[in-house]
Amino acid sequence: MAKRKYSWTEAKIARFIKEGRGQGELSNYKPWLTTYDVPSEGRTHRIPGLKNERIHHLLSDLERNYFYLSEWSDQVIDIREQFPLNREITTAIAERVGIKHPEDSTSKTPLVMTTDFYITARIDNEVINLARTIKPSKELNSSRVIEKFEIERVYWEEKNIDWGIVTEKELHKEAIDNIVWLRSSKKLSEDINPTLIELLMNSLLKEPRTIIDGLNEFDATYQLTGGTALSILKHLIAQKRFKVDLTKKIDLEKLNIDFTSMSESSTTERWGT
Repeated sequence: MAKRKYSWTEAKIARFIKEGRGQGELSNYKPWLTTYDVPSEGRTHRIPGLKNERIHHLLSDLERNYFYLSEWSDQVIDIREQFPLNREITTAIAERVGIKHPEDSTSKTPLVMTTDFYITARIDNEVINLARTIKPSKELNSSRVIEKFEIERVYWEEKNIDWGIVTEKELHKEAIDNIVWLRSSKKLSEDINPTLIELLMNSLLKEPRTIIDGLNEFDATYQLTGGTALSILKHLIAQKRFKVDLTKKIDLEKLNIDFTSMSESSTTERWGT
């Protein structure tokens, strides 16, 4: 099999534009870069989205983690990853501020710069767009990285779009782990009778006991297959009927559920706005 070529030429950029890369929104959006378009040394992820039912192409673990937090937020309407910047504008900015514009090392073709996430959100009843760049904190010590970020910063500033850098320090590990555990339960299995939802909610709110004991008792009482009550509980949390504090590990061995609700401000802060 021929080795995939990752170099850029004007012809390749024109082809990407013709394919509709970086265009559209919601389920119709096509990222400028997919996991097939970058070298495979790093970890990449193709994740089916729950908000817009398309495959999201994420080029690192950090991008994946930010995506999970963004998707979980009720404020977020649309998530567009690998979002291209207008090359004419970025080259003009680079020349104006005296920074070398990124280019292909072989062909010397000026590259189409991208912002990792372009997010549409509804905050305080206002629909706004935000641009977010994801980077490990250790890479912020690189002068070249900072130079390219300056081009990106000016680009979004001139468009009056809020832009920011998110590192691993802003991505809460426990929240991400909990979301990974819950997100597949967003939709209730067709094998589960929906009437069991209210019954389980009422059951868990009764006398003090560990969560796992309450779930096992519910399965036994209604002669359900083991694990059915757990599936319903995960669905309830994923649907935010139980707004547990995701910054703490969901522990089924603890007494009751911690019903502390996450405020929208804390949720917003965790996905980097």
